[in-house]
Amino acid sequence: MITNVSLVTVYVTDIDASKAFYTEKLGFKLAEDITVGPDFRWCTVYQPEHPELRLALMLPGPPMDEESAGAIRRIMAKGTMHGVGLATDDCRKTFDELVAKGVEYIQEPSDRPYGVEAVLRDNAGNWLVLVEQKPYAAEDFA
Repeated sequence: MITNVSLVTVYVTDIDASKAFYTEKLGFKLAEDITVGPDFRWCTVYQPEHPELRLALMLPGPPMDEESAGAIRRIMAKGTMHGVGLATDDCRKTFDELVAKGVEYIQEPSDRPYGVEAVLRDNAGNWLVLVEQKPYAAEDFA
């Protein structure tokens, strides 16, 4: 039986820079940073209140074929790679704090049927969707 999601891959352009971004700007903690052979590095971070869910900061490459890795690198270079959703209890306050730390934003906080949402970008071009969720129903989207 599956009990929970434990790992999500976030493709990055530089593991060291992304590790610094996620730990220093977003407040994540480092879980592992292990070099496994000459071409592979295993680096994971987690949000302190949810250590059961790790983000694997990975370079697009082996064991992925070069065509697929190249496609991911091109999407990242455009700054349109979807990353992760981040929950917050105060979207506007968290947004202001992150922007003050130098985090680039795509969309300022906006009211949505499901809460308040902002979209930021990590140092590798991945979207970070910041959401202060509120109760909603399907008819709220009409």
